[in-house]
Amino acid sequence: MDGQSGWYIVTYALGIYHLNLFIAFLSPKVDPSLMEDSDDGPSLPTKQNEEFRPFIRRLPEFKFWHAATKGILVAMVCTFFDAFNVPVFWPILVMYFIMLFCITMKRQIKHMIKYRYIPFTHGKRRYRGKEDASKAFAS
Repeated sequence: MDGQSGWYIVTYALGIYHLNLFIAFLSPKVDPSLMEDSDDGPSLPTKQNEEFRPFIRRLPEFKFWHAATKGILVAMVCTFFDAFNVPVFWPILVMYFIMLFCITMKRQIKHMIKYRYIPFTHGKRRYRGKEDASKAFAS
């Protein structure tokens, strides 16, 4: 094998690892589908008049970036060893990864729509305290 090609398995494994991290980043800490039947823990609001509960991620942002960086470093170390340079037909890996990504994200988005949680702050309602309280601290 020439020096120009290879390392597709390492790249594919890194892509799958990052996909798993991303799904954990988008998921709530407490899965609302498991909490449907029991009333012993907090749940996300499903109706307009329910109490607001903030979205708590299963994988916090700092841990997401930390794990992603460690994954990249491990993948780079793997490129130093020829044992990981397995000859494969890379277009099949690319197509399989795209299909896996689409199926996984479709399932995650359906889950987000069903239980009405948005893991991003864009477009969310903001709650503010009374204006008088902030002026009292200023003086």
